[in-house]
Amino acid sequence: MTKIFTFSLLLISTLVFTSCGGGSSKQEANATGFSVIESQIKDKFGEEAYYTDLSITYNESIGNIVSVTVTDNPESLKMAQWNQTQDNWNQTSEVTIEIPEGTKAADFMFQLNESHNLKKLGELVEKSKTQLTEEKKLEKPKLHLAAVKYPDTGEVSKAEYVVMLQPKNGGTTFSFSYTLAGELIKMDY
Repeated sequence: MTKIFTFSLLLISTLVFTSCGGGSSKQEANATGFSVIESQIKDKFGEEAYYTDLSITYNESIGNIVSVTVTDNPESLKMAQWNQTQDNWNQTSEVTIEIPEGTKAADFMFQLNESHNLKKLGELVEKSKTQLTEEKKLEKPKLHLAAVKYPDTGEVSKAEYVVMLQPKNGGTTFSFSYTLAGELIKMDY
């Protein structure tokens, strides 16, 4: 009887945990939510995948939309563009990239790791919201777009995190650019 009770309790706990966690579309625009999204991206494409584009767009009616251009073999020069909408992944196109002769394709791509990660991007979304609330007196700005912007030149020092926020009722878009270390480069609106 104890084994049945323990198994039932474990099953119920698992169901509650997975139903409360939600998919990418329901994650908050913060460090915790973006860490969950990163885990789901890695589950889909693998820990060692390479990216040239990665963005999270928020849509009021459907939640977060995750877009990536990804490959597991950079030297093949073949990548795929994928979107995750309402927690369903769909490949939208295939891409063949060109690189300068004598270079490696991986030099023009990034991996999700310590230096490029969505937890840091989520922290910067929170920081941007706080700054916008304090400086512009906007209540509850919402995420429009958060992205890892990697330069076409492959210069890692020019890679950026980009955060775009809007007032809760729409209107002006406020853009923040940060270094990979999280230092503000500029704020535009």
